[in-house]
Amino acid sequence: MDSILTSVKKKCGIVPEYTHFDDVLVDHINTILATLYQLGVGPSTGFAISGNNETWEDFLGNDPRLSMVKSYVGLRVRMLFDPPTAGPVIDATNREIDELTWRINVMVDTHMMD
Repeated sequence: MDSILTSVKKKCGIVPEYTHFDDVLVDHINTILATLYQLGVGPSTGFAISGNNETWEDFLGNDPRLSMVKSYVGLRVRMLFDPPTAGPVIDATNREIDELTWRINVMVDTHMMD
């Protein structure tokens, strides 16, 4: 089982055992999960995490077409929690977020109705 919080912490360069920022990260993750709900991803009743117990499978089910959501959440949280200081890195990260947003929209619009 792949904990959402643990995997996002790794993407932010935080070791899983370090819990000092967990409350902040949980808030940021839940913000992004709410955005994904608006894009049509996740359970129809919405989804939020409270700690390490919630997994990607809980949120996404077993659909491999949505694996890009993990990268999207990691990038978005990193930009909220610890954004890069170099302009070109910020621009590149924002372009990647925009592309993933578009791809998630396309996936939901064209394939999730199967």
